[in-house]
Amino acid sequence: MSYTTQMDAARKGIVTPQMETVARKERVRVEDLADRVAAGTVAIPCNRNHAAIDPEGVGQGLRTKVNVNLGISKDANDVDRELDKVRHALKLGAESIMDLSCFGKTQEFRTRLVQMSPAMIGTVPIYDAVGFYDKELADISVDEFFRVVERHVEDGVDFLTIHAGLTRAAAERLDRTERITSIVSRGGSLLYAWMKQNGRENPFYEHFDRLLDICERHDVTLSLGDGCRPGCLHDATDACQVEELITLGELTKRAWAHNVQVMIEGPGHMSLGEIPGNVMMEKRLCHGAPFYVLGPLVTDIAPGYDHITAAIGGAVAAAAGADFLCYVTPAEHLRLPDLDDMKEGIIATQIAAHAADIAKGLPGARERDDAMSRARADLDWCRMFKLAIDPVRPRSYREASAPEVEDSCTMCGRMCAVRTMRRVREGKALAMAE
Repeated sequence: MSYTTQMDAARKGIVTPQMETVARKERVRVEDLADRVAAGTVAIPCNRNHAAIDPEGVGQGLRTKVNVNLGISKDANDVDRELDKVRHALKLGAESIMDLSCFGKTQEFRTRLVQMSPAMIGTVPIYDAVGFYDKELADISVDEFFRVVERHVEDGVDFLTIHAGLTRAAAERLDRTERITSIVSRGGSLLYAWMKQNGRENPFYEHFDRLLDICERHDVTLSLGDGCRPGCLHDATDACQVEELITLGELTKRAWAHNVQVMIEGPGHMSLGEIPGNVMMEKRLCHGAPFYVLGPLVTDIAPGYDHITAAIGGAVAAAAGADFLCYVTPAEHLRLPDLDDMKEGIIATQIAAHAADIAKGLPGARERDDAMSRARADLDWCRMFKLAIDPVRPRSYREASAPEVEDSCTMCGRMCAVRTMRRVREGKALAMAE
């Protein structure tokens, strides 16, 4: 029996190789996974043109996944340097790479990325359209926008961020709303400008079925972007954000009718207490579709440390039911991240995702933590390093400050509580003095 997409296969009772791979990774029954794919509560972004992919699932009952943003721009147009970042991101265990390229040799970067990456690949085609056509935004036609979408899909991209929910009505509401930061979504701002300058509806909303036809042909997942996501605490959970979310829920139903998988993108900046309610609202309004969040950043006053503010919000969001975290680096709001920034962002986001998976009680989520605890109880430093999310930093810390006695560290030395308890229980002398 043939099928068009993972969702179509699941609805026909077909277990695909991609479903088998994801079920094995997640320690769930493949039949249960297929039921969730059929219902839309799990997506397996997997373009049939992406030969190198090692499929991942995003959604209900699965591990929280981490995305890394990369790409070339006019100010940083070095393809090889960005591909080096890709290699490091994959080595650090990122499950997803988003190519946000907007200038220069975008197709070269994208095709090389797809060829080398086992991680799922996402793009935002409207970014590429402006640079690709080398013309003013207002002069880009609807057909030209869709030609870029088709090019990305043909190149093997697994999911597309499309800001289809930012309609003309939503833009008019935004104009009446007292937001501090207005629109902070790059794609959202471009579509807002295009609509205003042309006096027309959002082309991806008006021609949504055309978009669905493209995605269905290649089994590409739609990541419905939040053009009205809040860019500061003041703007969170306002009418603009909620209205767009309602529209995204309606579009989700239309996509599922075409067997197109969907993820919903979310905030943004938001106070800690608002996060669980926003996750619940997305799940309700968007019918349980997987939720993909940027942060949320829980304070606006930590430039240079936004990987931390985002990890705090990301842990709360994922524990409340968000499924996919976009990393944030220390360079957020300041510059294009370098390799060190990228690593800090990935590790912080992985910590948030893992902490949330423990809170959600996912199968096997605590096994590594318990193994780490046993290694600490045994004062087995090598084992601790192997189990660490980042084995490099803890090893370098220990090597930089050698203790007087091997079974301790330079903070407690001979007074180490673990060392004391082990020695007493083994009937050994404490040997506190020289």
